[in-house]
Amino acid sequence: MAERPAFRSISVAAAEALLKAGGVVTLDVRDRASFLAGHVEGARHIAFSDLSQVINGTSRARPVLIYCYHGFASREFAQVLCDFGFAAVHSMDGGYEAWAAAQARTGAPTPGEAVGRWLAIQGFPENGVNATIENGMTPLMRACREGLEAIVAALIAAGARVDARNADGNTALWLACVGGHLPVIDALVAAGCAIDSRNDNGATSLMYAASAGKAEVVGRLLRHGADTRPETLDGFSALDLASTRECLDLLRLATRAAAPA
Repeated sequence: MAERPAFRSISVAAAEALLKAGGVVTLDVRDRASFLAGHVEGARHIAFSDLSQVINGTSRARPVLIYCYHGFASREFAQVLCDFGFAAVHSMDGGYEAWAAAQARTGAPTPGEAVGRWLAIQGFPENGVNATIENGMTPLMRACREGLEAIVAALIAAGARVDARNADGNTALWLACVGGHLPVIDALVAAGCAIDSRNDNGATSLMYAASAGKAEVVGRLLRHGADTRPETLDGFSALDLASTRECLDLLRLATRAAAPA
């Protein structure tokens, strides 16, 4: 019989680092009232009966962080996900109580009054810079999609995770590319976003921009060092997906420049 993969029990500090890296599916397995009273930003509340939805609706390559009250029940949930083939499952030691205590000691950054009002209008908590709404949308993703440069800067300064992923595995950079917002792309890159991050289909922002014929976006991403070599799960690169001659020329030039002499 094959050995069951094991989850990892990690500290609050390690959980914070994991969340900062982005792309994490965060699950809160406490009761609903406790979740509503306070939770890790971006977390999704689930009961044991909801696990099938998580299993069927989440890429098994995505890292998962699970927490409960004190770090015990989360281990049971974590092992179930491991049994179903999830490759990187983490249970947070000490649970939400340890997380909340750590946040109280360090003091979480706040976005400021103007940004707080914007967050509330958009349906986020006023200090929820990493909160999520429908489809895993974060405030930074929404601001990037709309090209709100000042809001983007304020959210990043307040600790917004630049590489958080929505339910499709897309990041704020992808949404900035959808909107064609070049200054926002620059701001995300300056903040350290993973420019070659792939979504659940294996596509990068460069692939999207090339397929959408957004030559200015393609050029800006290439200027920031985007890699032309990654391929989708179907084996297509940005060069293969280019939908206009201008995008094709830019990608060909970049590919030749990156080739070994």
